[in-house]
Amino acid sequence: MIRPIPAAAVAFVLAGAVLARAEPGRPAEPGAPAAAGRGEVATACEPHLWPAERFQSLTTGWLGGGLIDAAIHADRDRDNRTQMAATLDPAIQPEALGALDLATLQAAQPSRVILHDTPLNRKTVSKVTTRRADSASPCHAEVIAADMLYQKNVLPGRTLQTLFPVRDFGERPDRPRVTKAWGGEPLTRFPPREGEDIEAAAADLAATIARNFKEVAAHARRAVARAPAGGG
Repeated sequence: MIRPIPAAAVAFVLAGAVLARAEPGRPAEPGAPAAAGRGEVATACEPHLWPAERFQSLTTGWLGGGLIDAAIHADRDRDNRTQMAATLDPAIQPEALGALDLATLQAAQPSRVILHDTPLNRKTVSKVTTRRADSASPCHAEVIAADMLYQKNVLPGRTLQTLFPVRDFGERPDRPRVTKAWGGEPLTRFPPREGEDIEAAAADLAATIARNFKEVAAHARRAVARAPAGGG
């Protein structure tokens, strides 16, 4: 069954969409009741969202990259990866990703957004062409947080680069229209240094992921607009 996300965990409902969460270890069931909210929303579209399993960090100093620069910053990059993985634990990440406005991917049609707790195997993301969820929705889409890269350069400062493949199936059971794009926005509080506010840093990371997705969603909408009618 699909259980609603507790209001205490996610204190918002997307405009034109209701949020539901796939039961851990089980596929989403499109026939289950939608998440409770003020008023019933006729849910036709069903975008699914999977969290990331791969976190990377790349710090570049005045040497401009290369093996020596990588060696100098190896410990810091390892700590950054650990902090990202801890902040975006698979049990927590769907709640942070719940801020993503997936409804905008499907022309703001009424949607029930399904959040999955378990990341997909990164190696299979581009190989599997069928629906990754057990869904019969006639308006099915899948969004995968494939890669998250923390990057720090001397001049631009700290940024989060996020790769979101978007798989638009429509009514089809396989052969989705796929768009891939990186979103990259600056970070201001993450990663926290000793004595800094950890919760503020985590909020900064979650907010930046949401801003990154806005970039990706805009790219996906442009790609759909350019595609020929009926294209796969």
